[in-house]
Amino acid sequence: MSLMDILAELNPAQREAVEAISGPVLILAGPGSGKTRVIAHRVAYLIKVCGVNPRRIMAVTFTNKAAREMEERLHRLVSGSVRELTLGTFHAICARFLRMDGNAIGVNSHFVIYDREDQTSLIKRGIQEVGLDPKQYAPQAIASAITSAKSHLLTPQDYDQRSRSYFDEVVARVYERYQQLLGESNALDFDDLLMKVIQLFRNSPDILSRYQERYLHVQVDEFQDTNQVQYELIKQLSGKYRNICVVGDPDQSIYSWRFADLRNILSFEKNYPEAKVVLLEQNYRSTKMILDTASHIISSNQQRKPKDLWTNNEKGELTTVVETYSEQEEARFVVSEVEHLVGQGRVKLGDCAVMYRTNAQSRTLEEAFIRYGTPYKLVAGTRFYERREIKDIVAYLRLIQNPYDSVSLLRIINVPQRGIGQQTLAKLSSWAKSMGVPEYESLKLKTNPEGNEGHQHPFSPHIAKVLVYFENMIEELVARSRELNLVDLFDLIIERSGYKEYILSGVDGEERWDNILELRTVAQEYSDLPPPESLAAFLEGVTLVSDVDGLNEGVDTVTLITLHQAKGLEFPVVFMVGMEDGILPHFKSFDDPAQMEEERRLCYVGITRAKHRVYLVRAFRRSLMGSSTVNRPSRFLDDIPSYLITGGGLWQGEDSLIAEAMYSWNKAYLPNVTAPELKAGDHVHHAQFGDGVVVSCQPVKDDNEIVVAFSSGIGVKKLLLSFTDLEKVE
Repeated sequence: MSLMDILAELNPAQREAVEAISGPVLILAGPGSGKTRVIAHRVAYLIKVCGVNPRRIMAVTFTNKAAREMEERLHRLVSGSVRELTLGTFHAICARFLRMDGNAIGVNSHFVIYDREDQTSLIKRGIQEVGLDPKQYAPQAIASAITSAKSHLLTPQDYDQRSRSYFDEVVARVYERYQQLLGESNALDFDDLLMKVIQLFRNSPDILSRYQERYLHVQVDEFQDTNQVQYELIKQLSGKYRNICVVGDPDQSIYSWRFADLRNILSFEKNYPEAKVVLLEQNYRSTKMILDTASHIISSNQQRKPKDLWTNNEKGELTTVVETYSEQEEARFVVSEVEHLVGQGRVKLGDCAVMYRTNAQSRTLEEAFIRYGTPYKLVAGTRFYERREIKDIVAYLRLIQNPYDSVSLLRIINVPQRGIGQQTLAKLSSWAKSMGVPEYESLKLKTNPEGNEGHQHPFSPHIAKVLVYFENMIEELVARSRELNLVDLFDLIIERSGYKEYILSGVDGEERWDNILELRTVAQEYSDLPPPESLAAFLEGVTLVSDVDGLNEGVDTVTLITLHQAKGLEFPVVFMVGMEDGILPHFKSFDDPAQMEEERRLCYVGITRAKHRVYLVRAFRRSLMGSSTVNRPSRFLDDIPSYLITGGGLWQGEDSLIAEAMYSWNKAYLPNVTAPELKAGDHVHHAQFGDGVVVSCQPVKDDNEIVVAFSSGIGVKKLLLSFTDLEKVE
């Protein structure tokens, strides 16, 4: 491919970004500005025009989906050279490094990767083993604290030294035991994949030097989403040549809860004073109206690098703002409007996406789509790889690859049922611990009937026989795994374990068996690799997959998806529901300016997913997660000039008509009902909730919304003043 071929499809700014190959480069890429095209063409330019060996180029993405898209583009541009590139996600690339060089810091190359469910399971065990109760100390909360620690490069010892509270002390104790348990299982969690590579580079300068020499050019996509560990990793790898190119957009930084650090991109020019900055401002995705709406919303943020987005696309439709009475009517409106657009022939079902701030909002939407028979798909419902039957088969494969994987062992030792109950498992763990060996090693009763150093095993003859049978089966499968291709090994596991009969005899058996056959199809993709390598590659692939990686964009169904998951996707029509203060922006951001800016960025990301039409929908009254509230319209709606908006009235559905009738009846027949005048700080009494203090009182339609903090464990309630029997207490 010639120079002209590589540059022909690019606009002037994109071409500037592609040709800037020396030293640090910051590409600020607005939504829909063709950044994936720029990265792919930049790699092609380096290979075909500059003569750089593909082996000396690294391109890092954040999702497998993005990596696949990049690989497909590069195949068209540079063909066979793609095989020599280091292309993939941070986690996949780091796993590769550790399998090659991890022995230098004690990481066995045959390690398994624990996903979030495995991590939580092992942390629960760690809590118990340090003498605490998992019911009192939630494993998920401790898992989050450990992830935070690792994202800031803190070891258990580092974390312990920084402890400021009793909970911190608990986390430190569990963190230390958790790492020991990971080591005993020859396992790493997602965060270890990154942290261990940093430790490898710090402890082995010769290994770091080898990688620095290899990678002449390092490119990073979605740089605004990097955390401290990822930033440090990229800084180390590009340390010799400093040919580091980062692509991102501060306005699309929405993952602080995953410990992404916005400062990485905002401070890039400070950290690399010689950096060249290129702005990609031409949008190829959205209409002018959509871009104008999004730009007005994001312009209020302070932590950003201003860009002037523009497009040659059509002017397009005004942004439709809709108010409904309840979340049920909100859902009905969405279904009704989708059916209306499809009925007119303007869109297909697959062109439409419904986006929301929290997963809990999907329930009402799903009910409406089911009720009216409109096909939909829910992104991140039960993920394929989190289904019970899939986790079971993957656990068998992981145990075959690494028999010391205690999480997988304990998961399937009694699946299908073999009469090995919790009491037996407790005895097994205790006996293994007393001998200082992993659980799998303690199963070898046939060669060690009395145990080590006179330890008598605690099992009855029947249970001992069952355990020996299980261990024999795994040993046979381990031996066969060295000679069988992955699909044949898969089939042998099903046969020897009796899993097919087991799964078909249970609830939804046929559907679950179909899922297993689908997993077998995935295994076939690795059949051209030699046996040990294919098993390792398969397990790594299925562990590192993310929610949107499995999104089939060719299916003609409406997509239901959270705003966070929608990042990187695009749809002709976008419905954003829950446009209310307390939902978007989320109520937890009200007292935190930085979090409020992130909520604004989240709204911006949602709107810029749309190509042709945007609907911003809210409910006057919403019941969510156990409470019913009246929320004010989202403050982000106030940022949109009226000339960009159509609609704004109350959608006339069943609930709204009933509500209006009730309101009219109350005005006509209860003229003497008056509400007390209240302000923030007033003390009040409610017949059901007891005493409280007014937090705020603001006008809503022809009423007042009052927020009261009640005592006696009731908490904060939002109420409509005219329908609430509140007594002012002096």
